Amino acid sequence: MNSLLQSAVKNNASDLHLIAGSKPYIRIDGHLQPLEKESALTTAKSKELAYSVMDTDQRKRFEEEKDLDFSYETADGSRFRVNVHYEKGNVGLVARVINAEIPSLEDLSMPPIVHELIREPQGLILLTGPTGSGKSTSLAAMLGMINKERAAHIVTLEDPIEYLHKADKSIIIQREFGQDFTDFTSGLKHVLRQDPNVIMVGEMRDLETIGLALTLAETGHLVLATLHTQDAAQTVDRIVDVFPPHQQNQIRLQLSFVLKGVISQHLVDAAAGGRIAVREIMTNTPAVSNIIRENKIAQIKTAIQTSSDKGMFTIEQDLKRLVDDGIITKEIAEIYAKYISFDD
Repeated sequence: MNSLLQSAVKNNASDLHLIAGSKPYIRIDGHLQPLEKESALTTAKSKELAYSVMDTDQRKRFEEEKDLDFSYETADGSRFRVNVHYEKGNVGLVARVINAEIPSLEDLSMPPIVHELIREPQGLILLTGPTGSGKSTSLAAMLGMINKERAAHIVTLEDPIEYLHKADKSIIIQREFGQDFTDFTSGLKHVLRQDPNVIMVGEMRDLETIGLALTLAETGHLVLATLHTQDAAQTVDRIVDVFPPHQQNQIRLQLSFVLKGVISQHLVDAAAGGRIAVREIMTNTPAVSNIIRENKIAQIKTAIQTSSDKGMFTIEQDLKRLVDDGIITKEIAEIYAKYISFDD
């Protein structure tokens, strides 16, 4: 198993897939390809490999729950986020490669407005995008910047812990779901007793988690969290719609005050090879705050488009910038935004 994991690392893959009856696959720059030198996995071999990276407690939980997420580290220090699951009665595995070094925001080409957002003493910053869009890496870079600049107490709630942070100016407590807390709701309820300045929630999954995150942001904490939404407007809708109708006006009001910004990102193929992030950035200006309060979410995109002087831009505007700079091709951009007019 460690040999297969190292193959993923050496090939600069993002993921390793093990499926009974198939060769092992790795994902490179978003594209799956088989490890040609490997044989197809039998049912028994697939289970043996998956079980080899789990301890006794994890095996028991997996057999009870049929799915399990956890982190795994090889002897050479390589780290992986692992999911084991059943598929047609067989055991399968997907391992996400976690880079050993936490990148800086400059490494990720984050715009200056994001640096400003992270320096806010309190409020809610949301990082959104589909699975595999680099949200965990971007969150780690944001926490890394806080760690270098501020004497803060950072508490993370993760499923599982991916990047390992070492204290610099800040002290950092990293808590893992299933091992250090039983569910995100209870983890967030008790976090106030831990005297935090900054709280990172791996994912806002349900009404209770979202409600607690809003309350924590309202009571003087900087809260960083992720959602699986495509852009800023969809993010606001998702947060409000998770609540029952009689609470939605109150949630809009609360969100209009505590939200600091939404960073939505996708990974696209770069012209020179590899992948690059394309983003939409929305900050909570008075105009945006008013849009949220008055439930005029359809106007968010226009507000972003007309606020470039405040550091905001839409995904379409960022795609056009990347095309104009020769970083991605028109063809790639048009896959993600069909209605952009690109100048020749």
